Amino acid sequence: MNRHHAISAPRRRRDDSGQIFALVAFILVFLLAFIGFVIDMGRLYYSYRLLQSSTDAAALAGAYALPASTTAATATLYSGVSGNKNAYTNLPNVTMVTNYPMLRCLTTLTNQGLPCVSPANANAITVQQQVSVPMTFAALIGVKAITLTATATAAMRGSARAPYNVAIVVDSTRSMQDSDGGSNCSGSRETCVLQGVQTLLGELSPCAASQASCTISNGQATNPVDEVSLFSFPAVSAATVADQYCGSSGSVSVQPYPLPAIGATPASDPTYQVLGFLSDYRTSDTSSSLSTSSNLVKAAGTTGTSCSGLQDPGGSGTYYAAIIYAAENLLVAQQTARPGTQNAMIILSDGDANATQTQMASTATKSGTYPSYVNECHQAITAAQWAAKQGTGGTTVFTVAYGAESSGCSTDSPAITPCQTMEQMASSSGTFYTDYTSQTLSCVSASQPTTNLNQIFTEIAGYLTVARLIPNNTT
Repeated sequence: MNRHHAISAPRRRRDDSGQIFALVAFILVFLLAFIGFVIDMGRLYYSYRLLQSSTDAAALAGAYALPASTTAATATLYSGVSGNKNAYTNLPNVTMVTNYPMLRCLTTLTNQGLPCVSPANANAITVQQQVSVPMTFAALIGVKAITLTATATAAMRGSARAPYNVAIVVDSTRSMQDSDGGSNCSGSRETCVLQGVQTLLGELSPCAASQASCTISNGQATNPVDEVSLFSFPAVSAATVADQYCGSSGSVSVQPYPLPAIGATPASDPTYQVLGFLSDYRTSDTSSSLSTSSNLVKAAGTTGTSCSGLQDPGGSGTYYAAIIYAAENLLVAQQTARPGTQNAMIILSDGDANATQTQMASTATKSGTYPSYVNECHQAITAAQWAAKQGTGGTTVFTVAYGAESSGCSTDSPAITPCQTMEQMASSSGTFYTDYTSQTLSCVSASQPTTNLNQIFTEIAGYLTVARLIPNNTT
């Protein structure tokens, strides 16, 4: 009996060792399945990141192109679809989801001063892409591929400020001495415009936000962001340019309108440029107050400076084709000196070009083609549309029809109104503004409902930013 037990005991031990092999085999299968799961999930995660990255890029490109009618095509060009700029060789079958890119008019953005602008009639764009990712180990259990979808929405403006060269063109003819006539501002039109310029200077960036303070030398910040130059018409002699913003009433000598050649450097005497491009208007990007030592701030008539602000000499009719050419030529030169910057021109006027032959340089003709004392409003439109195409990336032309009436432009054929002139001078319907006072009920910007000058300048400052991604559920 004992012998039998002695013999059978080793047999039981050999049977136990067989169970270990079965356990090891089960564990190996589990590990292989887990590794396969990790590999497939890693592929999915990596593919999704690529897909989302190209979707973000497409949305931003489309938003940056707004309000152009080619916005959707631009977004597709920068998508991950094969053959486009953000296509990845290891993600070859990306497709754009039906009905995308989708142009959108978001109320949230309109409340922030980003109207829905024609021809796209949108202020944002949504892009949605998808891709089918083949599985390796999951295919063993019947899951051969998984479809991923990525969505991105971008607003046309509102991100970090792009560096700009800004030319502000202010009408200083006799009509600007009139009372504003509205409830938004008291005083003359010239005074109200200068308050708007102060608002703009408070919104722009003299230097990077990362700098505790701007390092200023001769009106220039080291590594400036936004530089601003002030122009005014009618022209004055170079000897009295300083008096144009820091003199007493009647101290400015008005000259016949000079007529600079298109594309050429404008003559310095007489001149339209009151102050060159400056970036000393605030001591830092975060400063809430303007620097009273800045000539640009003085020219804006800011309280606390030693100057009375931009003078309104009057004395001449309005002719702004020439000043547009002069300002654009200087903008292009400034952009050449500051590679990577963009250009903007802001023109404030009632839009009624009506200078007489004697108020213009002797080279003015009756041909109707610049420089001419007939078809003056149409010449201004031609000049502004030319300016919009100059320099790297073109120039964004903003116009503010201030006190524009339903009749005028008496030298023009075919007939055109001052309001229509200002509207056609703007780069797009989204860069055309009106003050909409009781005198100008017939001149209204369809795309820009804002009528307060200070708010208009705030919105222009916001326009001088770049596209930004926003939550997809923004309404």
